[in-house]
Amino acid sequence: MAAARDIVATYRGPGAVMRRLLAMGQREDRALVILMAGCVVMFIAQWPRLARQAYITGEELNPLLGGALLAWAFIAPLIFYVIALLSHLVARLFGGRGTAFGARMALFWALLAASPLVLLHGLVAGFIGPGPGLTLVGAAWLIAFVLFWALGLREAEWGTGRIRT
Repeated sequence: MAAARDIVATYRGPGAVMRRLLAMGQREDRALVILMAGCVVMFIAQWPRLARQAYITGEELNPLLGGALLAWAFIAPLIFYVIALLSHLVARLFGGRGTAFGARMALFWALLAASPLVLLHGLVAGFIGPGPGLTLVGAAWLIAFVLFWALGLREAEWGTGRIRT
């Protein structure tokens, strides 16, 4: 239940939530659980869209779900680790003094914190389909994700909650 409270709190003050997460200490298992939870939510958000696609095109749903599961449970986490490392290296070029763990937490938490909007996006994609509503919800999710990531990375690299090694 603490994760749900932190997700809601992130919409009010992302920096404070990131400070609290970083103050808990450097625990890779926590970062991995946050990443995997975000990826599972992203996978679940695909279900309505894939069901609509299967219905409209006559494709079988199970292979579509299997492909989405492979992408979000196995491939995406690896990509997120690489993106987090690259963001940390770029932050170092601009004077960031945080750790790679802080950069990972910023990215992984942004993914999980923006998950309510991606679930809404999935519902709109499945029940309404392409159109201005889907574009609006997708843009709202993208803005929230990038904003949470940027503010979390700022806190991890330059803020008071930095983990010092």
